[in-house]
Amino acid sequence: METMMPNVRQVTPFVFTRDLKASCAFFKGLGIIPSFLLEEHGYAYCTDGTVGIRLLELGQDQDIAEQLVYFDVEDVDALYQTHKPFLDTLPEGRVRGPVDQTYGQRELHVKDPDNCLLMFGHNVARA
Repeated sequence: METMMPNVRQVTPFVFTRDLKASCAFFKGLGIIPSFLLEEHGYAYCTDGTVGIRLLELGQDQDIAEQLVYFDVEDVDALYQTHKPFLDTLPEGRVRGPVDQTYGQRELHVKDPDNCLLMFGHNVARA
């Protein structure tokens, strides 16, 4: 199969936040560490060494539309167990799963401080 965009290495989503420091701390709890931070510009690049996410702080008067980011992972249950101590500190209703979905994915759903839904999932064989 021919590659349509041969120079593209990865796609990195932007996630909007109202509080850059709080969002950096949240993602750090998931093992996605800020590796580049420009507080004066309200920007951070966070990575676990493989995947990345870009945080952009908006003004308090700007609307943050509903956001969703999907992370394809090797093993949702292992990810959940690794980060369970952090996930257990989140307010009720911020974590769902891991759960098998009818569309063939096993997923963990986590909402960040600005209600961005982070979905972590892997493919499971359908019975």
